[in-house]
Amino acid sequence: MGMWLFERQKRSRCMAIVDVIDSTKKAVGSINLNDGVFGVSINEPLVHSVVVMQRASLRQGTASTKGRGEVSGTGKKPWKQKGSGRARAGSNRSPVWRHGGIVFGPRPRGYDFSIPKKMYRGAMQSALSSKQVAGELSVINELNISEPKTKQAATAIAGLGLGRSVLLVVGEDNTALFRAVRNLRNVRAVSPHELTVYDVLRYGSLVILQDQVEKVNELWA
Repeated sequence: MGMWLFERQKRSRCMAIVDVIDSTKKAVGSINLNDGVFGVSINEPLVHSVVVMQRASLRQGTASTKGRGEVSGTGKKPWKQKGSGRARAGSNRSPVWRHGGIVFGPRPRGYDFSIPKKMYRGAMQSALSSKQVAGELSVINELNISEPKTKQAATAIAGLGLGRSVLLVVGEDNTALFRAVRNLRNVRAVSPHELTVYDVLRYGSLVILQDQVEKVNELWA
């Protein structure tokens, strides 16, 4: 997926101009991208830290084992202390016995942690800039479908010719498109507020609807 293959490159402080395409991948105009969001120097360690944080928050942390006080068994001494020729034993719930308790086994816990907001903002800017540098960012004027049908959404996205996996940034009110792409395995639709660093890097192509570019700039500038 090339998640960690970032190119270290210093960008000029001018606005980046990209083409706006239609559903047939034909250029119909151009738009300015905020250089503070799509043209920053890429900070690989920072992006890695944020991805680790987001991946850790997805862990359920439900693994559990039973200690010697929780397994079934008796507390009676199996045999007398001396004279039997066998090792000393006080309970059949001992960890050294079969079916005994587990020592230092996993217990339910949370793996999530947080990082400062400024660090997360910087990681998002680096992730978006990496898409712009790699040529994996596209701005489309509209992606309308007549019905919230998966087949229609698949046909429209395939017509863009952007590869196997696509992340769409659309408006929150575009419920038809949200519903249409839910069953597409390698396509995900999010609003600008739902955009995450992990999703930006996970999907091969990032497609932003033209009317959502300014919202992305406002959120992450």
